[in-house]
Amino acid sequence: MSTVRRKPRTHRPDRVRDALLAQVEFLRLAVDGLTPGQFDRETGLPGWEVRHLVAHLVRQIDSLPRLLAEPAPPGNRPACDVSGWVLSTGSRAKRLDEEARRDAAAIGDLAAALRGAAEELESVIETGIREDVLLPVPFGSMRALDFTVTRLVETVVHADDLTRALGSPVRLDRMALATTVRVLADAVADRAPGSSTEVRIPPFAVVQCLAGPRHTRGTPPNVVETDPITWMRLASGRVAWRLAVATGRLKASGERAGSLADHLPVLG
Repeated sequence: MSTVRRKPRTHRPDRVRDALLAQVEFLRLAVDGLTPGQFDRETGLPGWEVRHLVAHLVRQIDSLPRLLAEPAPPGNRPACDVSGWVLSTGSRAKRLDEEARRDAAAIGDLAAALRGAAEELESVIETGIREDVLLPVPFGSMRALDFTVTRLVETVVHADDLTRALGSPVRLDRMALATTVRVLADAVADRAPGSSTEVRIPPFAVVQCLAGPRHTRGTPPNVVETDPITWMRLASGRVAWRLAVATGRLKASGERAGSLADHLPVLG
């Protein structure tokens, strides 16, 4: 049996820029319309109300301007790529939780803070999509473009969290959702490399993963298929594999397909 190394996915800077600005604008509009009572609602994330989620979003949106203002890391080669970031997020969960709680208590007007973060982001976004700029991140240096792709993942996943908390949809930019789905699929393929199982998330992504006999033609013997929102929730730990299967949102066929559950979630 052989393991096929996945070729890193490329991202078009202009599409990343437009998708992130659009998604942040959708979040701004949603948060601007929140009532005090809505900020008190539970999100389904452990111990987080909507105020904690919005405070976290403010920090994540502001992270690109903040990192661009710091001294560039030494060297000219990134230490971390997009998949590396996804697979390392779990190690920072405790710190992110502490920051969100502290920020939620300290920020008087969260909607205004989000508006300010959105404006700061827009002012630096052209630098933020460059591939020749390195940023100092907790996991090592990253290309600015790659880090900006991670901001798409943050804003899309948390826009969906807001949707579930508020009971009304927060708009998702199509390109932002597509990129998020692909990033999370790539991370699974990197965590569980191989080509015995095909993961399909139409219309955005298809990846192969899990060690085993390589499939070459015809219908793959092991297939996992689901829709983009369910995939995002599975990969980020928002929904359990068994529930997704029980509700018909996830279909897994073949003796190896079910073992993909052992490698989820990938986003901490």
